[in-house]
Amino acid sequence: MILVTGGTGLVGAHILLHIVSQASEAQSQLRATYRSQASIKKTKSLFDRYNKASLFDRIEWVQADILDIPALEITFEGITMVYHCAAFISFDPRDEDILRKTNIEGTANIVNFALAKGIKKLCHISSIAALGDVIGSQTVINEEAEWNPEKQHSDYAISKYGAEMEVWRAQQEGLDVIIINPGVILGPGFPDQGSGELITKVANGMPYYTLGTTGFIAVTDVATIAYQLMNSSKTNKRYTLIAENISFKDFFDTVATALKVKKPTKHATPFMIEIAWRIDAVMARVFKRKRKFTQAAAVASIAMNTYSNDKIKADLDFEFTNVRHYIQENFS
Repeated sequence: MILVTGGTGLVGAHILLHIVSQASEAQSQLRATYRSQASIKKTKSLFDRYNKASLFDRIEWVQADILDIPALEITFEGITMVYHCAAFISFDPRDEDILRKTNIEGTANIVNFALAKGIKKLCHISSIAALGDVIGSQTVINEEAEWNPEKQHSDYAISKYGAEMEVWRAQQEGLDVIIINPGVILGPGFPDQGSGELITKVANGMPYYTLGTTGFIAVTDVATIAYQLMNSSKTNKRYTLIAENISFKDFFDTVATALKVKKPTKHATPFMIEIAWRIDAVMARVFKRKRKFTQAAAVASIAMNTYSNDKIKADLDFEFTNVRHYIQENFS
């Protein structure tokens, strides 16, 4: 039986959808974790969106938090393969403790059970945030880039890097693993997660753009690659998953065109970005609200990062979905 942790999130839900769409019922016995009953509705709505509602009942749902050891003991009964998608995502510095506890300790719990239960293979969904840093004359970030602890990293990035260390520990103890590091993941049905927040801001008339660059990928590509790697002979490797490196300005413009709303027209300079996150920090303290624009988000918005997908293209001969076409098809 296959286990998908975080089955009610963007990536987990699409992996569930992909597995049941590709394999027969006998080949795709599926169990997925959820935290609240209401969250399952998002995954069901996703199946409805893709006209796969008839496949939804093939999933066995188990309520389990990855920090809840007794619940995980029950969850892992009869499991042979694991897609570990559950994680906490935040760039608010006040969430440092929960980020580290959920992403590092939670992943440690998952790999410990995988080892104890004799799991055949585990796929860990990480992030490009956990990749290393460019050094010297390097301009492109790939799987070989070394993590520099002396450089500034967000709490989220540190927690995902720590989670990967737990996965590699398990690999050294005999567990076959795959780690994938997706860029900004685009997908419908989850407007409050990841890129969904950016798309919502554009829809609401966001006036400013930045010239930073990062890697983007369709969630369907992430799910397809994860499935192919888990059903291949590839083990104990990590892969950077990006379809294209795109500037935030181009991304915002493409989204605005798809939504038929006004494109952002004002360039937010690095100086303006610096002022903005500091003002947000003060306002958050005064009004006791969550941060809307953190230092980590500010740095990411102007960083000119370029990522390589050469390794996954070579190993799977994979052809990525065109990001601009995907946005037009799914957000118009």
